[in-house]
Amino acid sequence: MDNHWPLFGLRLVHRDVVLRPMREQDLPELAAVLPGDVGHDPRLAMWPSQSFAENERRLFRQGYWKAYGTWEPASWVLHFAVSYGGRLAGVQTLEGENFPALRTVDTASWLVPEVRGRGVGVAMRAAVLGFAFGSLGAAAAISSAATSNAASLGVSRHLGYADNGVSRIVDTTGDVVQLRHFRLTAERWRGAEVTVSGFYPCRPWFGMTE
Repeated sequence: MDNHWPLFGLRLVHRDVVLRPMREQDLPELAAVLPGDVGHDPRLAMWPSQSFAENERRLFRQGYWKAYGTWEPASWVLHFAVSYGGRLAGVQTLEGENFPALRTVDTASWLVPEVRGRGVGVAMRAAVLGFAFGSLGAAAAISSAATSNAASLGVSRHLGYADNGVSRIVDTTGDVVQLRHFRLTAERWRGAEVTVSGFYPCRPWFGMTE
């Protein structure tokens, strides 16, 4: 399968956190530990015929399938399964929209409650930033979080992002949420020791030529 979908051979390692692109077989385990505070694509609606938990698990799976099913070298979404202590602990997402022109990546993530507060959120974000600024040649990274999400806001500030305004959206439940935005340029990035393996076969998937 890796020969036809080389993304599955990609690995990022930073400190004691390992990131690899999610696979189909990861879905049941990750869906089972999905916390109730995960943000989903607001374009994917909640169904009144399902409970909140059922909607959450469905949206999680749909987000996975949508990312791979709509992948293009210029615009892509890559969901990494995050391992900590030898167990799956969450998901770190890296997204590039019109990446060859904009050279900007966006990030999103979630962690199981048991490992929060241990620096895992910082490590997994640093891993994808190191990959984006190093392997992909990104010029900037952006991130957004609800103003009530102190943990995510703290990760962005810890890694050197600059405040980039506030906006409002309607989330999947129909509630209006205020988002705080951040931006980090390659020049401001302080760097991190990220070990990247399996990237070379993936280059065409990001629009890179020999």
